[in-house]
Amino acid sequence: MKTIPEEPALLDQIDRRILAELQDDGRMTNVELARRAGISAPPCLRRVRRLEEAGIIRGYHADSDPEKLGWEITFFAIVGLESQKETVLGGFERMVAEWPEVRECHMIRGGGDFLLRFVARNTAHENQLTQKLLDAAHVSRVQTLQTIRTSRALAGVPL
Repeated sequence: MKTIPEEPALLDQIDRRILAELQDDGRMTNVELARRAGISAPPCLRRVRRLEEAGIIRGYHADSDPEKLGWEITFFAIVGLESQKETVLGGFERMVAEWPEVRECHMIRGGGDFLLRFVARNTAHENQLTQKLLDAAHVSRVQTLQTIRTSRALAGVPL
């Protein structure tokens, strides 16, 4: 049974400003956020909490530099599975969710079943991860694409 996607949240300009500012800098104080949004601190905090409770703000994190932490390679893998049965798809998702090098997993349409973003320490590690994918149950094909450079990687969505 198909589910109908939720309607986009109805947000006013202040909510959108708050979200835009937090997407740029999630560490700013509530007082600074309120100033940038043009409201006082108490209603700003209430709005942020409401956005968190509604699941619009899903969390906060540090954007660390992979290379400075020893992760020299970022690569993508397009993975095709032998079957598109939900048990196979879900099993694959659960399996790669346990691999710390998998930073994103997207089910895709056209050209494969999943698109994964990996980080690897070096080329040998990338090859090990690729082989691990090829050896996984129900995987029929893997195409990898190594990143040469990233010129744009923005968090969030346009507001």
